[in-house]
Amino acid sequence: MSCVPVDRESETDEVCANCGKHGSDTVKLKNCTACRLVKYCGVDCQRAHRKQHKKACKQRVAELKDEQLYGQGHERPEWQFCPICTLPIPLPINNGADGLAMVQTRLEKKDPEAINFLGAEYYYASLGMRKDIRKAVELWSEAAKLGSIEALCHLGVAYYEGEEVQQDKAKGVEFFKRAAMQGHIESRVKLGTIEGKKGNHERAAKHFQISAKMGDERSLENIKRAYMAGFATKEQYGQALKGYQEALEEMKSHDRDEAKKLGSAMKVYDKTASKMIA
Repeated sequence: MSCVPVDRESETDEVCANCGKHGSDTVKLKNCTACRLVKYCGVDCQRAHRKQHKKACKQRVAELKDEQLYGQGHERPEWQFCPICTLPIPLPINNGADGLAMVQTRLEKKDPEAINFLGAEYYYASLGMRKDIRKAVELWSEAAKLGSIEALCHLGVAYYEGEEVQQDKAKGVEFFKRAAMQGHIESRVKLGTIEGKKGNHERAAKHFQISAKMGDERSLENIKRAYMAGFATKEQYGQALKGYQEALEEMKSHDRDEAKKLGSAMKVYDKTASKMIA
């Protein structure tokens, strides 16, 4: 019996991929939980068919993962933008102890972005703090569990580069994937770069197309260079360029331009930041 998708539109056509037994009121068929391509009447048949089905199953599982990776995270998270002026809202920071004091209240409330920020301060030894990468990874791990996409990217860099933590490129890539599927542009760009260095130009182009359409200029340039080198098609570059231009247009709202001219964007941000910290 070949490993082919079962026709789910007709119950009478559902058969066990190993013995060919039809599903009925007495014979309950269950999907292969990994790929869902085939059905089995029981565990014994699934085991007997495993060797024959293994290759198709593994291929389909990889396809499903790719569908998630390239099908999700095409838009930046809403929380990255001010709801009033649409400008990105960074974590409000001054210099030195004042900056840490402003973050402290948010740390006490287990704010994931504040924890992520503190991790970055340990990593880069900013605000007069000593460099402590292990502490940074610990904080990023906590922030990631609480929902920080930025922390996922930071963890990806830490493990992929292996600076003062055991290098684990596969683990680093998984962190990049998790962040990219939630709309994190930097992680998407890193995935494209990694695939490009491996010679997986088609996969790299897919990543850069997504991030270019989100307004990332580096990704557009990467697609352009790939096209010039023969690693990407004219259609791929054209779609990336069109998407990039559309993303720029979406960010050029009248209110946004007026806010920049009048300098009111910063005032709005200051007020918003004060409320966030309070």
